[in-house]
Amino acid sequence: MSDQRLDIRIVKARQATAMGETMPMDGLVERRRHLLHIVIQEYIETAQPVGSNNIAKQHDLGVSSATIRNDLAALEKEGLLTHPHTSAGRVPTDAGYRYFVRHLLGNDAELPSAERHEIRVQFKQARNELDQWLRLSTATLARTSQNAALATAPRASKSYFKHMELVAIHDTKVLLVLVLQDGTVKQQLLDLDEPMEQNELSQISNELNDQMARADARSIAAKYPLLAPFSRQVALLVAETMERLDNTLSGQIYSDGLAQVLQAPEFAQSDNVRKIVQVFEQPSLLEQIFGEYTGENDIQVVIAGEGRFAELQNISLVLGRYGVADHATGLLGVIGPLRMSYGRTISAVRFVSALMSEMIEDIYGV
Repeated sequence: MSDQRLDIRIVKARQATAMGETMPMDGLVERRRHLLHIVIQEYIETAQPVGSNNIAKQHDLGVSSATIRNDLAALEKEGLLTHPHTSAGRVPTDAGYRYFVRHLLGNDAELPSAERHEIRVQFKQARNELDQWLRLSTATLARTSQNAALATAPRASKSYFKHMELVAIHDTKVLLVLVLQDGTVKQQLLDLDEPMEQNELSQISNELNDQMARADARSIAAKYPLLAPFSRQVALLVAETMERLDNTLSGQIYSDGLAQVLQAPEFAQSDNVRKIVQVFEQPSLLEQIFGEYTGENDIQVVIAGEGRFAELQNISLVLGRYGVADHATGLLGVIGPLRMSYGRTISAVRFVSALMSEMIEDIYGV
């Protein structure tokens, strides 16, 4: 068994234990588990309620349609299925989807090797630029999952100083150019009490570069007492800028497939449209969700907000983190209706996040 498959199963087992769930294996319950799998798979494919007669015709379960009806009723009593209005067919509940993802996805959930190879080739052919890879990652996930996809630009969990330069602009105006270890560049104008020559500004820049090399905001603040007044003013501005960046949860968001996912019947209502668009506009919400439910290396499936996020009602998210811990990480994932092809989507997010992590490793030489 691959390490990736083992990881996802460990996550499922941990989640099940936390909810007090067990995985009963007696014959009757095992048949109902198989039946639940059939109902959810067919509903995902057709968006139509699934009835016992159709199941009996299309699947050789070795039991009568009456027995199937009884099992469906039992699954409904357990809260895993329901039936809309007066329809005789069943559809999954939120709990049914969660059970399906945690217990019923098997090895068939993996992307075919030929498809994985094709995706890897596309990434290798792309220009070796982070922006290009981020756009390709969302396009690939949107196409593979037939849903919407997003990715946040990678950023360090903590900002580290790399280089700064003071540039004389005009009279008493000076431009501060700050470069951080993750490649972030910030510029800010300073107003001096009196003009300074460029050679003096360059000398101060060089001295501060030596003293603040690879320091974080707190370490820079500790150096204030050792600095001359103007150098202290510059160092204070640098530390404040880095602290603001550290408190920013996400960088730029790349997205693809939103128009595609809005064509799903689940989003025919304007309220559901508003909710899914809101997810794209609030990166802090994604960070909060991912941080609450999983460690940084897990694939996380959030179904209907798990009863905790009203913004995600009728929406499912499959999220993954990519990058290198202690250097730079980002989020990427898929957003769509509850009626999502979970196995294929989880596999796609896991695979693309691994490709993105490889690029970050190359950038940082780790």
